[in-house]
Amino acid sequence: MALSRQDVFARAARGELRAPQLIAGFAGNDAGLINRTPIDDSVIGTLGAGGEAEVDAAVRVARACFEAGTWRHRSPGERKAAMLKWCDLLAVHAEELAALDCIDAGKPIDECMNTDIPATIDTLRWYAEAIDKCYGRIAPTSAKATGLIVREPVGVVGAVLPWNFPAQMYAWKVGPALAVGNSVIVKPAELTPLSAVRMTELAHEAGIPAAALIVVNGLGEEAGEALGRHADVDVVSFTGSTEVGRLFLKYAAESNLKQVVLECGGKNPQVVFADADLDTAVGEILNAAFWNMGENCSCGSRLLVDNTIKHALLERLVAGLVDWKLGDPRAPGVRIGPLVEGPHLAKVKGFLDQARADGLRRIAGGKIHSDFLSGWYVEPTVFVDVPPGNRLFREEVFGPLLAVTGFDSEEEAIALANDTCYGLTASIYTQNLHRAQRVAAAIRAGTVSVNGFSEGDITTPFGGYRQSGFGGRDNGLEAFDQYLETKTIWYVNR
Repeated sequence: MALSRQDVFARAARGELRAPQLIAGFAGNDAGLINRTPIDDSVIGTLGAGGEAEVDAAVRVARACFEAGTWRHRSPGERKAAMLKWCDLLAVHAEELAALDCIDAGKPIDECMNTDIPATIDTLRWYAEAIDKCYGRIAPTSAKATGLIVREPVGVVGAVLPWNFPAQMYAWKVGPALAVGNSVIVKPAELTPLSAVRMTELAHEAGIPAAALIVVNGLGEEAGEALGRHADVDVVSFTGSTEVGRLFLKYAAESNLKQVVLECGGKNPQVVFADADLDTAVGEILNAAFWNMGENCSCGSRLLVDNTIKHALLERLVAGLVDWKLGDPRAPGVRIGPLVEGPHLAKVKGFLDQARADGLRRIAGGKIHSDFLSGWYVEPTVFVDVPPGNRLFREEVFGPLLAVTGFDSEEEAIALANDTCYGLTASIYTQNLHRAQRVAAAIRAGTVSVNGFSEGDITTPFGGYRQSGFGGRDNGLEAFDQYLETKTIWYVNR
């Protein structure tokens, strides 16, 4: 039975939300960790404390399923039908899933209901529909030989999820990996496991084998590392910090040289030229900077503005912040909820304190509402005239802090935009089509949007340059590549 948001919130208040291991034939440690909500730091339930034993059991189950062909040997049409049935179940449980992400991650319920969960279902449905529309090729060979180029599922996939978009990132990874016939082991962030567990339960209900889609809960340094080091895992797809991404490369190098796909951090520029339509740009700029409390790898946390319009734009930005209501994310109309946990608040506070110590000028926000619920609520904050060498300009905050820097020429704007070790996304605001094309081509980022903030959609690949990640792309048909091997079968005609 699908739960309403009120049902979920009530169960959370009673500490009844559980996130067990979902490993076919193996219970593991199902209640080893306490789960708290960032809304008020209260206990909402327990989750499994998986480690090496749980991961090893999961890999053995997943490998046996793959070798037996229980899932991968189903026809594309059969896999498609099961996944579409799953999507129908997810739609029935959409409000429940939205409430789980709200309570688990502190995300505003409006955002979960109207964006995250619909996008999650759309992603899984899109990959289900794409299964039977991907083909191999025949090489242009002579009459004496025929070359077939075929794509095969890689085997056992580890999907390691971040805490900021629990349901959506689950769909980004599980959708394409499962669709092409792999066995998938999901390791949710220990801070936000609830929607991953519930979606997996519904997948099993829809007819997807329990051995083909597994959840292992636990701490990153225990379950995550064990998955990264396991010699019988073929691919690990990780979304999270660049720091942890480096660890997964180390784990792979020290084990079986498994493929590692990384989507990591970003310090993304928004570049506003003098001819931009400021009235329409303001809402997009604020959304890029403060959506999801700035806890977003594609957050547009560096605003680069032509100095001739900087004052006019800043006036509009400050006025636009009135629409960014801070409060309990369970309430309608709230756009800024809590940061995800106390240690993360301390990190963001460190940036605020450093900005003040550096004498940066703040024109909006800056307050931490320490007396409200958990106390992890930070106002959208804008600092201006931030020099390129400053920490706020260079480092990923993952919180609602926007650094504004002026420029005087297109060349300077491009240089500032590229003055980062990252390269995930960028936004450009201009009415000049030729300038938009020049600047988009010059900025080193995986996704560049013009006159709006966007990561693209499910039809377009998403990923970054440089320290924002490599090894593959999420979304689009390109996402299949990281979960498939390419084989040539060569027929010699004697």
